[in-house]
Amino acid sequence: MPENLPPIPDNEMQRLLTLSDFDIDYSDHQGTFKDLAKLAAKVTGTTISLVNLIDSLTQWTISNFGLDLDQMLREDSVCQYTIMEPESFEVADLSEDNRFKDKFYVTGDPKVRYYYGVPLKTSGGMHIGALCVLDRERRTLDPEKIELMKIIADEIVSRLKTYKVLETLRAKLNDAKQTQKKVAHDIRGPLGGIVGLAQIIRDQGDSNQMDEVLEFANLIHKSGNSILDLAEEILESHKEKKISGQSNGQDKNRFDLIMFKDKLVKLYGPQAVHKNITFYVNTSPLTEHIPVSKSKLLQITGNLISNAIKFTPPGGSVTVDLQLIINPDVPTLQIAVIDTGVGMPEESRQAILSGSATSTGGTVGEQGFGFGLALVKHLVDSLDGNMVIESVIGEGTTFEVNLPQHIY
Repeated sequence: MPENLPPIPDNEMQRLLTLSDFDIDYSDHQGTFKDLAKLAAKVTGTTISLVNLIDSLTQWTISNFGLDLDQMLREDSVCQYTIMEPESFEVADLSEDNRFKDKFYVTGDPKVRYYYGVPLKTSGGMHIGALCVLDRERRTLDPEKIELMKIIADEIVSRLKTYKVLETLRAKLNDAKQTQKKVAHDIRGPLGGIVGLAQIIRDQGDSNQMDEVLEFANLIHKSGNSILDLAEEILESHKEKKISGQSNGQDKNRFDLIMFKDKLVKLYGPQAVHKNITFYVNTSPLTEHIPVSKSKLLQITGNLISNAIKFTPPGGSVTVDLQLIINPDVPTLQIAVIDTGVGMPEESRQAILSGSATSTGGTVGEQGFGFGLALVKHLVDSLDGNMVIESVIGEGTTFEVNLPQHIY
């Protein structure tokens, strides 16, 4: 492998698909793995420990100990080499290794020297990231410490799997609540009619002194009212949960566009600042508070944003427009990522839409991995959506993704 090219696993596309299946919010797990990150540092006697997940362009630090780090370009990381190895990757002195000696974390604070990492390996053998420890001094890890690092890495993957299962269960419960609400609405009308008819029969029976009809009507009336009360109770229960906040921020399977905007700014704003690019995220006031399904949204939109930043020169801009289009059939979430970058030729546009895109370099030398847009196309198709690309060479590119929302 030429020294200037980044390492890419042979199974990179499958690796990225496995990572996307976890549908992880990279900003939401500091607490989930904080104890394991600290344990890794304590076990190895190092000052720094990081839990890193690696997507097509970015290394996301989802938990850390000893170093306040959220993300970096994949091409700058040491862990990109760890996911290439079957068991572990070690560098005795980063400052003496040509691959890392000029990296910012070696030349500047925290001036790390020692690195040891183990892959975060799924049961299917995919390396979705790495658990690593670093220190400002050289270290020697004995076999027992190395074995403990592997055990901690396995526990991290196990927790990710558990989190995924819990999210799936939460989604199913959510669907059950939506069905419950719909059933309650559906039965209110017919039952209201029954109760009303029973009222008329009872009134007529009272005036005609039809004792048997009156008694029967009273039974219908009481039974109808009981079921109507039950329907009302179901609706009120749903309403109370919504007021208490369960459907406004604590429902982790669905969120609205305001929450989505905040996530995008937090996760991708630093990438734009690093390259001196203006980053905007816009929402429509009319629909920004309506719940949407968040399944794969961060993976789809994040890859489009990272790609837009990559191909936009410093001083340019990347804009994300989010809106929910309400139509009689199925509401559609529309995501548009617009950049003022270098643009792309027609053959590149067609290659992306056909899923056969290849990698090219960014505007300031960023390495291209060639899998991010292929992943986006796959995820959009899997959600029954569609993607449209418009581009003008030298002026910029717009990616528009439309995703049907089947949650209403």
